[in-house]
Amino acid sequence: MAQLSDRILSLRKEKNWSQSDLAKMVGVTYAQIGRYETKNTQPSAEVLKKIADALNTSTDYLMYGNKDEKARAALEDTELLQQFKEVEKMNNEDKKTIKNIIDAFIKRSKLLQIAAL
Repeated sequence: MAQLSDRILSLRKEKNWSQSDLAKMVGVTYAQIGRYETKNTQPSAEVLKKIADALNTSTDYLMYGNKDEKARAALEDTELLQQFKEVEKMNNEDKKTIKNIIDAFIKRSKLLQIAAL
């Protein structure tokens, strides 16, 4: 599985940029870019955003790779994953209601497990 450092390095090389080229765009030293690419250092959120912008990608991609792949790895039920994606599009009040309903079902399930003991 690719790491942040691998993704930065790969995207930089795709653009045929040196570490100095990327560093100038981001506002850090070429040595700092080198540290990010060799897995020794993780950039701050602000620098990560600048790197993502310079490389024409998202911070989510740099950190985790493909967003859907990350979600699938964490959640195997694809139907449930699709439902969560739809919930993300809702207004905050509806999201809160759905979260409360899910929370109630989780609590109910835990109580049933305890009662079964």
